[in-house]
Amino acid sequence: MGEQSYSIVEGGGVTTPKGFKAGGLHCGLKKTDRHDLGVIVCEVPAAAAAVYTTNLFQAAPLQVTREALGEGGVLRAVIVNSGNANACTGAQGEADARAMQANAAEALGVSKDQVAVASTGVIGELLKMDRVNSGIEKLPAKLRGDVQGSDDFCQAILTTDLVKKVSCVTLTADGRQVTIAGAAKGSGMIHPNMATMLGFVTTDARIGAPLLQEVLREVTNLSFNMITVDGDTSTNDMLVAMASGLAENSELTRNHPDFGAFVDGLRFVCAELAKAIARDGEGATKLIETTVVGASSDEAAQAIAKTIIGSSLVKSAVFGADANWGRIIAAVGRAGQPVNVGTVDIRLGDIVVLEQSRPVPFDEEIALEYLKGDTVGINVNLKMGSGQAMAWGCDLTYDYVRINAAYRT
Repeated sequence: MGEQSYSIVEGGGVTTPKGFKAGGLHCGLKKTDRHDLGVIVCEVPAAAAAVYTTNLFQAAPLQVTREALGEGGVLRAVIVNSGNANACTGAQGEADARAMQANAAEALGVSKDQVAVASTGVIGELLKMDRVNSGIEKLPAKLRGDVQGSDDFCQAILTTDLVKKVSCVTLTADGRQVTIAGAAKGSGMIHPNMATMLGFVTTDARIGAPLLQEVLREVTNLSFNMITVDGDTSTNDMLVAMASGLAENSELTRNHPDFGAFVDGLRFVCAELAKAIARDGEGATKLIETTVVGASSDEAAQAIAKTIIGSSLVKSAVFGADANWGRIIAAVGRAGQPVNVGTVDIRLGDIVVLEQSRPVPFDEEIALEYLKGDTVGINVNLKMGSGQAMAWGCDLTYDYVRINAAYRT
C-alpha cells in the first residue's frame, strides 16, 4: 500500500482545521440535560458537499440542506438538533426546518442560503420550536475554536450513542499543513445507503465544491456505506463536508500531486467514524470487521461483506461467541453475487474454519476465547478474482431489543 500519507491527530476535532468554530448546549429537546443543539461555523464561505439517505421518506432538514447546497455548494454553518428527527411532520415540519435555518443565519450573521440543517431523534413529532429558537439565540456565545467547542458539538448530536465519535488527521499539500476532521453520531437504525446517522467533516484544504462532492461520495461508499447495525436506513441520514481553503494550498484537482494524500486522509477519517458507529451500535458488545477478497469485483465483495455483517444469525453467533461458520457461508451464498461454491475459505481472525468450502478441524476453546474479544474479524476468500471489500457491524444483543422496545417512550 505504500507509506501512509497522513498523520493522526490525537485529541483533534471539527474545530482543528483552520477557520472553524463549534459549540453546543441543552435547549430542552432531550429529557436529560445533555446537549441537544449544536452548530459548526466557518469564518469564510466554505466549499461544501453532502450525501443523503436513500430512504424515500426524507426528513424536512434534508430538503432544506439540499436547497442550500444547490445555491452553489457554499456553506457558512450547519445547525443540528438531537432528540427530535423532524421527520414525517408534514408542512409544519418543513416550516420548522426553514425557521431553524433562518434563525441560525440571523444569530450567526450569515446568509440563510449558506446554512445547512440536520436533525436526529424520534420520528413523527413536531419540534418544540420555542425551545429551539431560545437555544439558537444562545449558540453564538457558545462558539469556540478549541477542542471544547468540538466536544460540545459532538455531545449535542448524540441520541442513544454511548460515546462521541470524532477523528482528525493532518497531511501536506504544496508544503502546507492540511487538516481533515470529522464528527458523527449513530447507534441504531444504521444501514446507510447514502444512508440514525449524521456525519460532519471539516477541512482547511482548498478544493472546489464539485470535486469535494465527487470525493465525498467515493469515500462514503468505502466507509459509511459499509456499516450496518440493524439493517434499517434512517429518514435523516446525512453527511456534510465543508472546506475553508485556509490552508492556502493550490486548489486540489485530480491531477494535483497531493490529491491522493487528501483522499487517503478523508477516507481514514470517514472509516474511523464509520467503525465507531458500528462499535457503538445499540446494545453492542463487539465490533465485527468483515473482509472479503477474491471476489469477481469490488462491488460483489461489498455486497457479500455487507450481507455477512447484516445477518441477524451471524450477529447473534458473535454475541454468543459461537464459532458457527455455517451462518457465514449461508450469508455468502445468499448475497446475490457470483460465488464458486467449491473454493471458499473462511477464517475467524487467524483461525481457519473452512478451506475450499470444506470444514477444517479447529480448537473450539481457542475460537471461544477469540470470539469473546471486543473485535471479531471474519475473513472470506472466494478465490475468483481481485475484488475486495471491508465492512463493519456489531453483535446483536438483548440490550438492542430493550433499547428499541422503548425508544420513543
